[in-house]
Amino acid sequence: MNDSQLSTTLPDTDRTRHRRLREQGSQDRAELNAILDAGFMCHFGVVINGHPMVVPTVYGSDGQHLYFHGSVAGRSLVASPDATVCVTVTHVDGLVLARSVFEHGVNYRSAMVYGVPRLVTDPEEKLEGLRCLTEIATPGQWDYARQPNRKEMAATALLAISLEEASVKIRTGGPDDGDGPDAALGIWAGVLPLVSTWGEPEADPLLADGIAPPKHISSRSGTRLG
Repeated sequence: MNDSQLSTTLPDTDRTRHRRLREQGSQDRAELNAILDAGFMCHFGVVINGHPMVVPTVYGSDGQHLYFHGSVAGRSLVASPDATVCVTVTHVDGLVLARSVFEHGVNYRSAMVYGVPRLVTDPEEKLEGLRCLTEIATPGQWDYARQPNRKEMAATALLAISLEEASVKIRTGGPDDGDGPDAALGIWAGVLPLVSTWGEPEADPLLADGIAPPKHISSRSGTRLG
């Protein structure tokens, strides 16, 4: 975790340059961090034995690195330790329903992070990375639950990738055909929002009587994800 402080502006590289819908692109690192903070699942794209594989997995971020489980992807790093990968995080905020099907769209926030991942072997960094994974999904759970022991740490593969090179796109607002010829069709147009909320905690059937969910879990019921 010795990377120098990252710039507040995302670099413009051949991989991150916005070639389509440039108005939806952002080079503000704060937007990247906000997208990462709003979720905990990513898709890790990697080539293994000449074949592409996209692996869903949990992640965590410390603002400098993205940490994620990599048991499957970790195998490819042995054969191709310098392989560049792409990690994607996407949040769907709603459907944009226009007067014509051609103008339909999606309101979303997405980030694509590029880089060469590394297996985390330093015990302190590995513990911190696992804490990031746990806390981004359930804040407060790291200190509440039993933390991993030495055997569990050894059995866990953790990868890290720098947040230096990333691409961000965000789409908000309604349809774009309100001032065109289709406006006279008399067809409803607008946005159908998509909101994910946490439900009531469901206890393990084997849980002993009298153990209630802690506040950091029960208080999330009914709150919005992201």
